[in-house]
Formats: sequence, structure tokens, C-alpha cells
Amino acid sequence: MGRRGPPAAAGAARKTRREPRALRPGERGVKIPVPLAYPAVLIGVSGHASSEFFAKLSGIGGPELSVWRYLLGGFGLIVLALCFRESRNLLAPLRAEGLRIVLLSFFGVTLTYLAFHWALDFATVIQVATVVTTIPIFVALANWTLNGVPPGAVKLVTGALAALGVALLLTDGALDALAGDARALWGVLLAVICAALGSFYAVLVKPVMGRHGALRIIALTMMIGGLGLWLLVGAAWGIWVDPLTLGARPPLALGSLLALAVWCTTVAQFMWVGGLAAAPDITRASYIFFLKPVIAATLAILILGDWPSPLQVAAIIVVTGCVVVELFWSRLRAAVAR
Repeated sequence: MGRRGPPAAAGAARKTRREPRALRPGERGVKIPVPLAYPAVLIGVSGHASSEFFAKLSGIGGPELSVWRYLLGGFGLIVLALCFRESRNLLAPLRAEGLRIVLLSFFGVTLTYLAFHWALDFATVIQVATVVTTIPIFVALANWTLNGVPPGAVKLVTGALAALGVALLLTDGALDALAGDARALWGVLLAVICAALGSFYAVLVKPVMGRHGALRIIALTMMIGGLGLWLLVGAAWGIWVDPLTLGARPPLALGSLLALAVWCTTVAQFMWVGGLAAAPDITRASYIFFLKPVIAATLAILILGDWPSPLQVAAIIVVTGCVVVELFWSRLRAAVAR
């Protein structure tokens, strides 16, 4: 018999293929450790909070800017993935589930960030930043819809607060529309589309990262999404971005593009999406995103001189209040029960 095992019993089903081999340590690629998940999300939020600021400083229109950001930022993530032995095999995930990764890239990157940067052509930095901050609410809804994990009472309360904040911004845009300028309203609606698509991407991509590693999947989806933006913006707007002309940009535009690519995309996306994937509670981790409008508003006031309207201030206070309720919910509930 040698190395062959005993013959199968009569009538027993024969194996038609080999069982998948066990994965070796590190084979699934680079992931963010669970204890560092929440700090990583905070770093990612800090990068995202400055993206509207650098977008305005670049002086480039929204659709074209989205191409520049994700071609350069996606390339940076590919380079980062190649720096680690565990994540260098970028073809393995594509062979295993290439169609899923391409679809995630299109809906979670191409359409999401086209809507984000296009929104900044119509609405203010503070309006867009505040609306996009509702991402945690959409994450909770996506997690409920896709994974059957219902939000608890605290999520419902904070969700209601965030919805009220968005309603205030929509009212602000509606008042502008009645005055003859509907641009702000369109910008807010585009930001809502960005938040919804980005949230479903964060939930859908989590199991894929579990199979192949966070860095590898983030690099692939951002790079493929950037190529999708290049094709979409070129076909729809007639703007075919040539990365080789980057050095010909004015110094301020060049610096803003590099900041968007390296800090706001390569670093922030890995920390944000990778941190969410590593967090035990993706909804709770995503609530750190509620700190974004405070950072964005501070940058807009100090550097751009873009002061918020009274309704925008109210929206920031209400939406940011969500994180306060989330953090102190147990104490509030205990105080009410007395």
C-alpha cells in the first residue's frame, strides 16, 4: 500500500477533488491588529477630514480631481502592498473572486468618490463634510440589511440625531434654492449618495479582507476604482487625465494633489477601511467618523476663511452629538433609570 491510505468502503462516496490546503501564517496578507483597530480608524478619519480642504486648495474640478486622487492614491497603496512580503501577491485575490472585487471597486470607489468630489463643486466644505459624517448610520443600516445585525437602541437614538443634522443641511440648501441658487442642495444630495455607497462598500468588503488581507484588498479596490474613474470621467466629461503632466501643475495644486493622494488616500483609506475590518463591532468603530465635521470646519475657518452658516453650526452640533450619546449611553440610561 505504501503511502496510500486504506481503500474506501463499498458504496462510500469518492472524493472528486482535493480539499483546500490550510493557509500558512501570514499568507492572507497584512491586516491591522484588533487592539489597534479603533486608533487606526481615528487616523483614517483625520485623513478624511482634511480631504475637502485639500480638494478646494487644488483648484481642480470635482470629477477630474477624483481621477487624480485615486489614480495616484491607488498607485501608492499598490506600492505599499508590494513593500510587505505577505501582501505582494496581488493576483491571488483576483483569481479567487475577481468579479466581486471589480464590482466593489466600481460601486465603492468609482461612484462613491465621483459623488464626493463632485459635491464640492456645488456645496461648501462644511456642508459636504457634515453630510458624509452620516456614514456610520449607513454602516449600521448596511450591516442590518446584509448581515442581519440590527442596530440597538443607542444606534437608533444616534441615527435619529444624525438624520436631524442632515435635515438641517437640506433645509439650508432649500433656502438657498428658494433664493435662486439650488447648487448647495445638489451638493448635499451628492454627498448623501457618497455616504450610502461608501457604507455598503465598507460592510461588503470586510469578509473579502478577512480572506485575503486588508492591505491587499484596499490596494486592489482603490487602484481598480481609480482606473474606473479615469474611464468614466473621460467618457462622460471628455477629461482624460494624463498622470505624466502632474509635475507641470502649479505648486499649490501639486502639493494639494500629493496630499490628497498620500495622506488622504494611501494612508487614510488603509487605516479607515482596514480598521473597520479589524474592529469587533464595525458599527461602533464607524461612529468615530462623527468627529470629522469638527476637524473639517476648523480647517475651513482657519485656512479657507469659510465660515459656517447658523444652520450649518446647528447641524455640526447635532451630528457630533451622536458620538457623545454613543460614548455615554450606559451612564445616561443608568441616570434615567434612577
